[in-house]
Amino acid sequence: MIWDKIKIKAVLPHREPFLFIDEVIEIEGTQRVVAIKILRDSESYFKGHFPGNPMMPGVLIIEAMAQASVILFSIDRPAVAAEHPDYYLGKVKSEFMSPAYPGDKLIIESKKVKFLDNAAITDAVVKVDDRVIAKANLIFSIQKK
Repeated sequence: MIWDKIKIKAVLPHREPFLFIDEVIEIEGTQRVVAIKILRDSESYFKGHFPGNPMMPGVLIIEAMAQASVILFSIDRPAVAAEHPDYYLGKVKSEFMSPAYPGDKLIIESKKVKFLDNAAITDAVVKVDDRVIAKANLIFSIQKK
C-alpha cells in the first residue's frame, strides 16, 4: 500500500459512505495510479440493488474511477489540489462488461490523458482479478473555492 485512507481523505473531499477508494497501491509518476475498493456485504446500496442478486450500481463504479482520477490529478497538480477545489464530473463515456458483487476487490486504474489547472481528462479501467468489468473516459473540471 502506498496511500492509506488517511492520505486519501487528505486529498478527496468524499467521506463514507461515499468514499470508494480504500487504498492506493501503485503510483507511476504523474501518469497512472492504481487503487483498490473492497466491496463489503454491508455496503448500503446492496440492500436495494438488487434484492436476491446484489451488485454495485454502475454509477458508483464510475464514481470510484472519478475518485481515483482526482487522486492522480492531485499528484500531477499538487498546488491546485492543496487548495481543496471542487471537482465536477462533466462528461463520461463508459462501458460495462460485467457486474461487481459483494466480496469483489475492485482494482481501479486511472491514466492521465490531459491535465490543466481547471480541467482534466483521464482513461480509467476497473478489474476484478484479471477481468475488466468497466472502463471509461472521464472529463472533469476543477473549480477553486
